[in-house]
Amino acid sequence: MNLYLLLIGTVILICILLNRFLERIPVPSLLFFIALGMIFGENGILGITFNNYEISETICSISLIFIMFYGGFGTNLKSAKPVIVKSAVLSTLGVIFTASLIGVFGHYVLGCSWLESFLIGSVISSTDAASVFNILRSQKLSLKYNTDSLLELESGSNDPTSYMMTVLVIALMSVQEISIPLMFAKQMGFGILCGLLLGKLTVWVLNSSILFSGEHEKTVLVFAVALVSYAIASAVGGNGYLSVYLCGIYMGNAALPKKRYLVHFFDVITSVAQVLIFFLLGLLVTPLELPEVLLPAILLMLFLTFIARPVVVGVILACFRALPAQIAVVSWAGLRGVASIVFAIYAVLQNVELSYNLFNLVFCIVLLSISFQGTLLPWVSRKMDMIDVNSDVNKTFNDYQEDSDVDFIKVHIGKDHPWNGQELKDIMGIRDLLVVMIIREDKTIIPHGNTKIQIGDLLVLAARTFEERENLTLREIIIDKHHKWRGKTIGDITVSRGSLIVLIQKENETVIPRGNTIIEQNDVLVMAESVAQKKA
Repeated sequence: MNLYLLLIGTVILICILLNRFLERIPVPSLLFFIALGMIFGENGILGITFNNYEISETICSISLIFIMFYGGFGTNLKSAKPVIVKSAVLSTLGVIFTASLIGVFGHYVLGCSWLESFLIGSVISSTDAASVFNILRSQKLSLKYNTDSLLELESGSNDPTSYMMTVLVIALMSVQEISIPLMFAKQMGFGILCGLLLGKLTVWVLNSSILFSGEHEKTVLVFAVALVSYAIASAVGGNGYLSVYLCGIYMGNAALPKKRYLVHFFDVITSVAQVLIFFLLGLLVTPLELPEVLLPAILLMLFLTFIARPVVVGVILACFRALPAQIAVVSWAGLRGVASIVFAIYAVLQNVELSYNLFNLVFCIVLLSISFQGTLLPWVSRKMDMIDVNSDVNKTFNDYQEDSDVDFIKVHIGKDHPWNGQELKDIMGIRDLLVVMIIREDKTIIPHGNTKIQIGDLLVLAARTFEERENLTLREIIIDKHHKWRGKTIGDITVSRGSLIVLIQKENETVIPRGNTIIEQNDVLVMAESVAQKKA
């Protein structure tokens, strides 16, 4: 137990420390964590033996829940509206046709049984949202004709179809008596119903301020809802992944108070989940066993990349009169990843008879796909002249806060305030700063330029949120009875150049300091400092 905690903590630390470096390299950063897991693993430097598929499947499945929820939460339906139908067809019929072509290839070329071939096809038929999002964002790939939205929506929504096919084929291989139409209806029906109902209920609860006293409670609620939406749907025979994805879409496109706090939280959670999955899979695999499946993995990956995916995408998008350049980029962007390996582990745990080690086979396919397709995706996009230099790929995601990057602050007008008695038009010369409301006694005033400010007014100002804190750091200074600043005013002390006392936390209040503010014992001063100045 302690060893595993040490490994997880070490990997997360490495992730944070190398984040800047990994964003600059052309190779998808998730490959680094697979390699790190293999280095730590049985045939690696540390030689850690880890072959527990049950624990791996549990951890990876839970991580995938949050990845899929956040994938739905970050899907901007407004931006994706022009490509919703295309994406829906690609994520359903596209997955089924791709799995079928791989099944035929596996039977006639690799010599597998029909059911095993279709199982392999089902497991690797979906594209990986985590890998696609990672490359689009890190490489800033804004694509023409809403192609980035198309890839985002397709890769985020096709895992449920792949999972449903995997479950179906395993049931057939286990000689279970099943009704395919009934199973399909339950998977889709309960998955859609649970996801949308829970999403709608959660939005209502989040907007009912009576039920909450702080933002942390709301964040914990959404965290729990992501798990519950999967669990309830699965318990009644529905598709849990479809449920959690639709729940995320509904909530992400609803009007929620202070949504950016949820975005920041789940952004961290999903980043850690992705790193944990790829590291764990690297740790789980035994590299010395991979040569046995390397040749079939290469053949399957080449067939999938150059024949199956292009044929399916070409036929489907041609029906929508898509341009050849768009078809080429969408075809190439069919990266395999986390979901395929999670489904492979699930299949292995069902103890169905297989001629290949399915986990090792799929692991190699995913590794080859991310390395080859992922690395060349930016090049292919440029070669096809599909990069839109006038757009921002982040706008296709709901966590892009272009329309809500404004914060509100309050200013009390006292007798000695310099704005007392002034008209707004005479004082508001600062660009991007606006007085949006004045509270005067029991009245709320929406001001205009001729509005005169009076003693006792409470001004509510709007200004852009400051998010880029790379060059700014905050530190606390605690004033004890021996501190040299105790008893002095702000104007009497000298701070280093590039520093500013921005607030003082007193016993019962927070004070925005002025020159005549007296520093007292037990005060906590918050100092803003320039990073460049600090280094100097």
